[in-house]
Amino acid sequence: MTRPGGTWQNWGRTEKVRPQLVEYPTTISAVRRSVRSASARGRAIKAVGAGHSFTGIAVAPGTLLDLSDLSGLVSVDRERSRVRLLAGTRLHRIPALLAPYGLAMTNLGDIDRQSISGAISTGTHGTGLRFGGLATQVVGATLVTADGELLTVDEEENAELLPAVALGLGALGILVDVTIQCVPAFVLRAVERPEPLPDVVAGFGERVKDADHFEFYWFPHTDVALTKTNTRLPADAATHPLGAVTRFVDDALIGNGVHQAVCSAGRAVPALVPGINRLSARVWGDRGFSDLSHRVFATSRSVRFREMEYAVPLERLPDAFAAVQRVIDANGWRIEFPIEVRAAAGDDRWLSTAHGRDSGYIAVHRYWRADPTDYFAAVEEVMLAHEGRPHWGKMHTLDAAALRTRYPRFEEFIALRDRLDPERRFRNPYLDRVLGP
Repeated sequence: MTRPGGTWQNWGRTEKVRPQLVEYPTTISAVRRSVRSASARGRAIKAVGAGHSFTGIAVAPGTLLDLSDLSGLVSVDRERSRVRLLAGTRLHRIPALLAPYGLAMTNLGDIDRQSISGAISTGTHGTGLRFGGLATQVVGATLVTADGELLTVDEEENAELLPAVALGLGALGILVDVTIQCVPAFVLRAVERPEPLPDVVAGFGERVKDADHFEFYWFPHTDVALTKTNTRLPADAATHPLGAVTRFVDDALIGNGVHQAVCSAGRAVPALVPGINRLSARVWGDRGFSDLSHRVFATSRSVRFREMEYAVPLERLPDAFAAVQRVIDANGWRIEFPIEVRAAAGDDRWLSTAHGRDSGYIAVHRYWRADPTDYFAAVEEVMLAHEGRPHWGKMHTLDAAALRTRYPRFEEFIALRDRLDPERRFRNPYLDRVLGP
């Protein structure tokens, strides 16, 4: 289906564009036709998933391919616990597709609204030092290249390209399907509780090694860390899920409704923020429950925000976090959104923020109606001083010259881009900035 270009904007309202043309392919053949048509007209073409990136990575000034209808399960390899999914499949729909086969994704982030192709292409990750980002679960992919041809990348064909294609920023072609290495379905036991912030930061390295999944949130202007520890259990383990009323009160009412009001109040009267944050730290996160993995990993987020996240070497995370605290205090800012701190295993994906090193992640946020510029710039300076790499889908200011020195395989990725898309059919302003024209 083809429509004239309307205005597209992302979820965080940080980017918008009026494409020349918007297309809604329902088949891989339709994607190939769209790419060939754009190429014949000398027009750039970009695929868009759910629009959950805060950067302009999905901005499509030429032809915008909305992959929402290219969704679903293609095939299942029961013997190897692998599934092939069409690229537009939303993460939150995957558990139902896997359930009949007793499978689950190895790990997930804390938001599941993204498409599978968008999540892997931007380096989306969860937490857990024994687990990599979502792109490390990819064992195969099919790509439509700039000439409209199909490129299969898996263990048997073009295997050497998998570390690049699995996290390709949309710069190498249009992903139309991906093959995911799954695991047997499992239960997560979650323990969420407030703890003294200095103790949690000092022990972060040990906590992430000891737990299957550990992270914490910190509301600036408080001395409390809201910790989340998830333990993996067999699928037949007894579960004690949150009741419907408890989930509504904790997640919908307090987590989203009250936080929305808090953010609005803090923006109107910044002096209220420290007191509000101290109250939030007392109200949030003191509970235990267990449920199927996907119901524990992901949470609902209806409060719109803007985000920047950097990965630093795991051993540098405590110092980086302390430096962020000092920056907030020194500038007298009133920050209404919590800072999220996680960890992930090192991996071999060429443009992964965890490439070659176990990594700690620090994510900072601002309410979407607040100006994040000064805060994010100061935090970014801290992260760069600690060998940080920015999340590709979250706000940052780095360009190709700065990024080249932070990724050992950067030049190889550019060479592959030159080979697969020499005329830059998949370019956009963001890719021009971070990869070069």
